[in-house]
This record gives sequence, structure tokens and C-alpha cells, in this order.
Amino acid sequence: MTLDSSARLEVDPLIEDPATRIIVCCGAGGVGKTTTAAALGVRAAERGRKVVVLTIDPARRLAQSMGIDSLDNTPRRVEGIKGDGQLHAMMLDMKRTFDEIVEAHADAERARAILGNPFYQSLSAGFAGTQEYMAMEKLGQLRARDEWDLIVVDTPPSRSALDFLDAPKRLGSFLDGKFIKLLMTPAKMGGRAGMKFLNVGMSMMTGTLGKLLGGQLLRDVQTFVAAMDTMFGGFRTRADATYRLLQAPGTAFLVVAAPERDALREAAYFVERLAAEDMPLAGLVLNRVHGSGAARLSAERALAAAENLDEAGIVDQWPGKTGVRDTAAVSPESPSAGRSPEARPAADRPAAGAPEVVTQVPEASAEQQSVAAAGQTTQQMTAGLLRLHAERMQVLAREQRTRDRFTALHPEVAVAEVPALPGDVHDLTGLRTIGDRLATGGSARAGAA
Repeated sequence: MTLDSSARLEVDPLIEDPATRIIVCCGAGGVGKTTTAAALGVRAAERGRKVVVLTIDPARRLAQSMGIDSLDNTPRRVEGIKGDGQLHAMMLDMKRTFDEIVEAHADAERARAILGNPFYQSLSAGFAGTQEYMAMEKLGQLRARDEWDLIVVDTPPSRSALDFLDAPKRLGSFLDGKFIKLLMTPAKMGGRAGMKFLNVGMSMMTGTLGKLLGGQLLRDVQTFVAAMDTMFGGFRTRADATYRLLQAPGTAFLVVAAPERDALREAAYFVERLAAEDMPLAGLVLNRVHGSGAARLSAERALAAAENLDEAGIVDQWPGKTGVRDTAAVSPESPSAGRSPEARPAADRPAAGAPEVVTQVPEASAEQQSVAAAGQTTQQMTAGLLRLHAERMQVLAREQRTRDRFTALHPEVAVAEVPALPGDVHDLTGLRTIGDRLATGGSARAGAA
């Protein structure tokens, strides 16, 4: 099965449909997820929708392409959008999102205690899995506000892009773990019973962990767990709700890839993982697809023509100053022309003792030499262009084979091709161009850069 025979991903109906509320762009690193998310946001906004693009990628390409100095945890409006829609953009601030959760779900005194706790500060700044969970929280917050017609999520690169699907499970395992339960028990028991449990039940663990982590860190963890006890259930509930939201019909996942073996291998992983999690996959966006306006000229024919031109250029086009040694000014039309004196007929031989005369072949004029040089230069340039075309056709053939392997494995996945641009995208105009190519798909392939 070839790409041409696979289903075509219709982007405009997807982003214009009021039922589509969330689009998640995922894929390997360096395949253009951020640009794709931004282009979708621009195109949807200019078709009348109120859109927010949330990036989890710490690189600031999204802000730059939208003309914003910087992005933070607050949606910022993008100026220059045509039509009645609106576009906002934001970048996930993991710690600030965690702080907002604490401030929203704890009283002022407890919130101060949590926010000032050293263990919480470490956890909120970079604990493993915190970013993915906070992405779930932020997505849930944006959706719950019901302020946006469409939320476009730009995920981190590589397989970690789907780690947020595991966030509720990991959070549940963490909260249900024996260590956390043991730390929470004294707070739940309270009073003397709690202190007795803490002195007896925790003594062995405190001795062991105190050596590994330090007594102060262990006390910070215990204080953090006691302060967060009433919030743990809320974390799990909200994460589970967001997970179900990702499975809902209003959500669409777009897997973004480049027509390269490693990127499409990752894309296949995403497709299979999303299917296993019952996540609604809209299709595959294939970025930076190369094309040629002269695809009928194969690489083999182009290389053969280049070699023919090179061989023709080896032969001198005009004679130079090299003369024919002669003693009787032999005419070029004479049968003796080009022969040695001994090989010539007697009539053509010089008399004994006569001086030998060297006849010069007429030298090419400056104009003739200029024409010859220009002809050779044209041949060399033509040969070079033919070789470049042959390289392009080889790239096209390799990309086609790679795409065919993917579509053979996943014929049910709709595909939209985005022909490559000659340069990077760094403004709204470039994002509109990407959006146009997303919408037209493979039909723009022929003139791709």
C-alpha cells in the first residue's frame, strides 16, 4: 500500500468542527510539533474559533513565531490574527501550576506551610513525572474554564510526549505506596496515638532513611505529607478526570513525524500506544516532505546525461598555438599534412639544406574563445544541476519507501503531507503557509522545496 492509497487527513473540518475541543500534537523530537501546533492554532483562530496553544516544550520557538517576547503560565493574546477569532499562547510553568493547585485547594495557613516546605520546593521544581502531571492539571484547568473553543497542546519530544497518559497511574501508585501511607498515618491518627506511632513505628524507618536522606529531609517529607494529606485525593480525582477527557470524542490526537525511518518508527509507536489507551487518533501529519517539478526525469537518466556532458567537455573546442612542423608550408588539405618529412612524397620534401618552416594553425579569435568558454561553463552548470536533481530524486524515492512501510503497517491512519519550505518558519506568515499546506496535503507536493 502506498501513501497515495491511504486515507487523507482533512485538517480544516477537524479544526472547524465545534465538537473538537482539544487537539494534542505528539511525536519524536525535531519533527515540527511546535510549528504544527502553532499553525493549527493560527488557522483555527482565523476561521473564527477562540484558541489557546499550550506548549510543554521549553524551547521558545512558539513565542518567537507568534511575535511574543516570552510565554509563561498565563495565556497571552497573539496580535495580527485575521478574522473574528482569537489566538492565545502559553508555556507550561510546572512549579507555578503546582503552586496554583496548592493555593486553590488549601487554606491560607496550610498553603503557606506547603509552599515554604523544602521538600515541596524540590518536588515542584523538577521531581520525576511532575511536569507530565502538571501538564494534565493545566489542560484540565483550561478545559474546565470553558473559555476556549479549542485547546491545542504541543507536547515534549520523544516518547516522553505520552508520559502524561501515565500521570494518573504514577500518581496513584505514589499516593498509595507503603512509604506515603506510613508517613500519612501519624497525621491521620493525631494526638498521643499519632506521636506514639511516630516514635515506635517510624523509629526503624527513620534510622535507615535518616542515614540515606538525612534527618532534616525526612522531617521535611513528613511535614509535607501531613500538610498535603487532604489534597492527595483531589490530585488523583482531577488526573483521572483529565485522562477521561483525553479519551472523549471532543479530543483529537495528531501524530507528527518527518519522512525518515526513525521518526516514522516513533510515529508507529505513538499510533499503537494511543490505540491501546483508547485515545482518539485523528491522523498523521508528515512534515517536510520533499518534491520535484521534474519528477519524470529519473535519477538514473539525470546522472547519465551529466556524465555525457562531462565527457563532451574534455575535448578542446578550438585549436591553440600548437603548430605542424613542416618545411614547405604544406596545406592543411594536402595529403602530406600531418606527416613527418621522411613519410611525405618526394615532391613535398624540402630541398637538402633548406630551412625547416613551421606553419601555425590559425589561432581562434578572442570571440571564438569566449564562446567556447561559455559553452563549457554552461555544460558544467547543466551537469551540476542534473546531479542535484538526481540527488533530490533519490531522496524522494527513499522517503516514499519509508512512508509506504508505515502505511502498510497502519493503513487505517489518515495522513496529511506538509511539503518542505525553503527556510525556517519564524512569523505568522510562515505559520499561515504551513497551515495552507496542512490543509491541501499531498496536492502541493510537486512544487515542494
